[in-house]
Amino acid sequence: MRRKFNTKASWLVKALPLLLILGACATGSIREKVLTLPVIEGACYVGQETCADCHDDMAGDMFATSTSAEGFAKTIHGRLATWELMGAEKGCESCHGPGSQHVDNDGDTEMILRPAELLSDEASAICAKCHTDGKLMDYTHSAHALSDVGCVDCHSIHDGEGKFSLKMEDPELCYSCHQEEQAKSHFPSSHPLAEGKMNCSSCHNTHGAVGESLNTDERLNDLCLNCHTRYQGPFVFGHAPVEDDCTICHDPHGSVANNLLVQNEPFLCLQCHEGHFHILRNSAQTPGSPAGTIATVPGMTETANPHGTEGFQTSFGTKCSTCHKVVHGSDYPSQPLSGHGLTR
Repeated sequence: MRRKFNTKASWLVKALPLLLILGACATGSIREKVLTLPVIEGACYVGQETCADCHDDMAGDMFATSTSAEGFAKTIHGRLATWELMGAEKGCESCHGPGSQHVDNDGDTEMILRPAELLSDEASAICAKCHTDGKLMDYTHSAHALSDVGCVDCHSIHDGEGKFSLKMEDPELCYSCHQEEQAKSHFPSSHPLAEGKMNCSSCHNTHGAVGESLNTDERLNDLCLNCHTRYQGPFVFGHAPVEDDCTICHDPHGSVANNLLVQNEPFLCLQCHEGHFHILRNSAQTPGSPAGTIATVPGMTETANPHGTEGFQTSFGTKCSTCHKVVHGSDYPSQPLSGHGLTR
């Protein structure tokens, strides 16, 4: 007699894969940093004028003109506090929280929010009350946020330099953590960061982006082609890596090989292409034959070989780009080989 399955049990078995997926989502497979806004229980706002009674080191020249202001007053936050954010819930307390408990307890530092002393997600939550637009929208999904790198790790609110109140200038600020990239920037072939012609933020969105913290929502290649427009194409005769991913052949942070190549020629090319050297002076590649396979022109013999037995070995001592000059693509057919030789 056939045993009947329990209806509820059978339904559970069928639903198990879906439940596992939902459980994975609930346990953090959706990579996002949750920002927790800290609060000071029972505190109320007192106004930044009250703060200035004690913190004259910060507010001593808060009301100076923009041309003579020093310290905090000359930063973007200081200027906002001076001209636009007067009164309760504004200025100092917009970041440090309501200050009544702090004032009533003789300046107890446990009764005021100090972003530099908070957890990264708590400090960043304070910043996120105002900074929500543009590139900042993806911060909670960024590599920095997911690695517990918060706003105050890079920005100095009271005495930061420049428009973005950074602790140091880019790229030195980035190098304080990204030391491997700093080393690569000194390799023989590198982007002109040391010359000041670009910096890390030229390519990277440090606050997060759709793809790997880069300044593009499209393919990586589209970011490279913003500058390297001559390689954009489309070409009649293309090169697959160029159409797929520039970093297959190039290391954007620096390389010991020429042109930011991840490896010197011909060894980089030999990772995909067979090594070859032309067998005949009047040889030709048959249509559809694989890369590196040279076929004899009908009617010719190998006695016409001008290179001798060392022809194949010679290819390993030759840069492929000596002959294949336009490796990024071309609109001109290559002769006497097939049109895909990228020789002109």
